[in-house]
Amino acid sequence: MSNHIFLTLTTIIATVLFTRTTAVTYNVKNLGAKPNGRTDATKAFMAAWSSACGSTKAATMYVPKGRYMVGGLKFNGPCRSGAITVRIDGTLVAPSNYFVLGNAKYWLLFHGVQGVTIVGGTLDAQGAGLWACKSSGKRNCPDGATSLAISNSNNVIVYGLSSVNSQMFHIAVNGCRNVRVVGANVVAPWNSPNTDGIHVQLSTGVTIMNSKISTGDDCVSIGPGATNLWIEGVACGPGHGISIGSLGKDLNEQGVSNVTVKRVTFKGTDNGLRIKAWARPSNGFVNGVLFQNAVMTNVENPIVIDQHYCPGGKNCPRQVSGVKISNVKYQDVHGTSATKVAVKFDCSKKYPCRGITMRDVNLSFKNQLPASAYCVNAAGTTSGVMKPTSCF
Repeated sequence: MSNHIFLTLTTIIATVLFTRTTAVTYNVKNLGAKPNGRTDATKAFMAAWSSACGSTKAATMYVPKGRYMVGGLKFNGPCRSGAITVRIDGTLVAPSNYFVLGNAKYWLLFHGVQGVTIVGGTLDAQGAGLWACKSSGKRNCPDGATSLAISNSNNVIVYGLSSVNSQMFHIAVNGCRNVRVVGANVVAPWNSPNTDGIHVQLSTGVTIMNSKISTGDDCVSIGPGATNLWIEGVACGPGHGISIGSLGKDLNEQGVSNVTVKRVTFKGTDNGLRIKAWARPSNGFVNGVLFQNAVMTNVENPIVIDQHYCPGGKNCPRQVSGVKISNVKYQDVHGTSATKVAVKFDCSKKYPCRGITMRDVNLSFKNQLPASAYCVNAAGTTSGVMKPTSCF
């Protein structure tokens, strides 16, 4: 176990044990929540949060075993207590009518909080109805709600949470400092649209560890303004891989820097380690990324940088990406590619990818057939084992 993992787990366990023994507890069931999965428990949950947030002592908001149907929950800060634990032993169920939350953006939102720890539990957003609406081509389908959003908050821990069948993103971290997501279990079908597992943007000091993500979009997506991000021990599949981007959609956009991705596995995914940027002007950038110890099993695009991202061919044909990509390292990446091209660097003509380093990369095509690499506007160095042969 690395020191980073040990310190993270030690901190979480100490926090949980401390709050369990010293905190005042507000039980949603005692406040009127019915654990039958049908009766609206929104008011009871908000009453529990209001009491916990207003406490001058360490406080616990407790959700016992059972299924609790809740609508949109906005847990706003700042709170008087700087140590609140939301302990969930049961399952939160979204309303079956997806229009109830579909235009709300968020199902559970923690905004402006500090020192909150969310432990255990399952979020069941019942997203299948909305996915069916979207796939049918109907025009009145709502975008869908992110199941758990943490925004403008500091020192938040999410430990042992399961998220099932989200309408849109499962977990999103936006505008935060020092957020840790550990032991998450994310589940949605491979064809569920826009169901990113964990999305991070405009945040620094975010850690994602020891989590299993099976979903219909990126397992982890990293948006503009993400810095000092640590991802370790993530199992991805099905899904679209771990993606930095898409970046460069806007002209004025914050960059992505100091990202570490290590000890990760991909099984049957569309992509593995991906960086993608729109083919349009932007002052965004990616600088200082380490991809280390990644295992690919039948992955469509194990290693890919795509700076010609242009979904639907709208607002970007015949343009070039302004996102500058530099200092990206790939170390100890091995396994199998589902396509002949296992390594693809399709970079911008105006701002070519620079400073790419590859060490001990061993990827084969299907049943140990040789794979190939493809480079456009990319430069770097290689060392150690290099299969496929470098295209630099």
